Amino acid sequence: MAEVIVVGAGVGGLAAAIRLQHAGHRVSVLEQSSSVGGKLGTLEHDGFVFDTGPSLVTMPHILAELFAATGTPVDDVLDLQRLPIAARYRFPDGTDLDVPGDLAEIPDALDAALGAGCGAQWSSFLDHARRIWDATHGPFLESPISLRDMASLARRVDDVRTVAPWSSLRGLASRYLHDPRLRMMADRYATYTGSDPRRAPAALASVPWAEQHWGSWYVRGGLGRIAIALTDRLNALGGHVETGTAVREIRVRDGRADGVITAAGDLRPADLVVANADAAQVYSSLVDTSPARRQLRRLQRSTPSLSGFVILLALGDEPPGQPHHRVLFPTDYDAEFDAVFGRQGVPRPVTDPTVYITAPDDPAIVPAAGTGAWFILVNAPRHDPESGTDWDSDGLVQSYADHVLEVMAARGIDVRHRIRHRIELSPADLARRTLTPGGSIYGSSSNGPRAAFLRPANASPIPGLYLVGGSAHPGGGLPLVLLSAKITAGLIGRA
Repeated sequence: MAEVIVVGAGVGGLAAAIRLQHAGHRVSVLEQSSSVGGKLGTLEHDGFVFDTGPSLVTMPHILAELFAATGTPVDDVLDLQRLPIAARYRFPDGTDLDVPGDLAEIPDALDAALGAGCGAQWSSFLDHARRIWDATHGPFLESPISLRDMASLARRVDDVRTVAPWSSLRGLASRYLHDPRLRMMADRYATYTGSDPRRAPAALASVPWAEQHWGSWYVRGGLGRIAIALTDRLNALGGHVETGTAVREIRVRDGRADGVITAAGDLRPADLVVANADAAQVYSSLVDTSPARRQLRRLQRSTPSLSGFVILLALGDEPPGQPHHRVLFPTDYDAEFDAVFGRQGVPRPVTDPTVYITAPDDPAIVPAAGTGAWFILVNAPRHDPESGTDWDSDGLVQSYADHVLEVMAARGIDVRHRIRHRIELSPADLARRTLTPGGSIYGSSSNGPRAAFLRPANASPIPGLYLVGGSAHPGGGLPLVLLSAKITAGLIGRA
């Protein structure tokens, strides 16, 4: 039995803490914020409840396995509901497409909305994506990553052909998808890792397959309930979370992590430390050793992931018949990625962005029938005052929010006259709230053929220190963060 301190009460930190506490360790979670959840945030105002992070649960069996493995069925603590319509897409030509939540129904829906043959194109693409999943999910997504794993895959010629490490997501999709609207749908999945589809690896095709195979789910009351359920489970097992306690340093003595020092100067000794913080933050601010500096230099060679600009809308009179999730595509998708990643100039706000609208049909998150709590997201460059976008510059946040609402109106969703109040959250706000450098949602992007497999390892090069969360292996998003926690807890169990 070990004394374990987890730094950060995001989903990854809480999930790792639950597994470790259940395994017999004594676990304390220290969270600098006054609330739990990390990027899975919640904001309440005037009776409206907003999720400020993920809007959907995908691969819900991973969440269910965590609770089942540690003593309780997920259905006892969370009301998970499968969405009949996963998303409504609006394409630049004005075509609307409702993607069913049932994979078997998707080809017919594509044919009906986009034209005969589109369903077959998408099915062929997903068949290849399924084979990528089969080749990669065991050795990469569910296991500690190592160069030995990559070498093992390289020796399996058929798997190499399937994963196509020399190809981008855009390149692979173009082999199967001849309708430009289908290619836009495929491109969108690069943003699940904060990446550019022209540079993200073809392996990311497994993302749409997994999402559509297991469906899209919502938690009644908002996805923030997940963090509460995780905290409750940890408490029931005997662990505890201490909010409002920032960590200034992960102490390393004789080459081994042996505790943390809080911002108040208190030493909290531990046998093991699990950092649920952005890897760049860990290796630049919390640990100062030669191995940490080497890891930081490696991270600095990667491309940071994109960030997001969020508008929370409290609507006094919600338009009827809204889908849970809506995506409004721009005329020029490439121009969006050029702007966010600084091609042909510095990283900059997108003039004609893709707009993501989440409008849950959930009485638990609004003060009265007929009102709506809408989450609006657009891809955005990270906060970088020195060489990119300074999101704290006077008037930028308000003027850009106005612009996004104008874009929505031009694409047929004009709710400006229905707004009771609005709240903007910029990449700078995200950086401050989660201590994520620049507000990069996923740490490093998956831009480049090897990037998706070379995230910081869960076992750091410093004995006694482990990493968990979206910036570490295997990546960002709720299911991968939960897998990260399982991997980290397994490594500690074998240590």
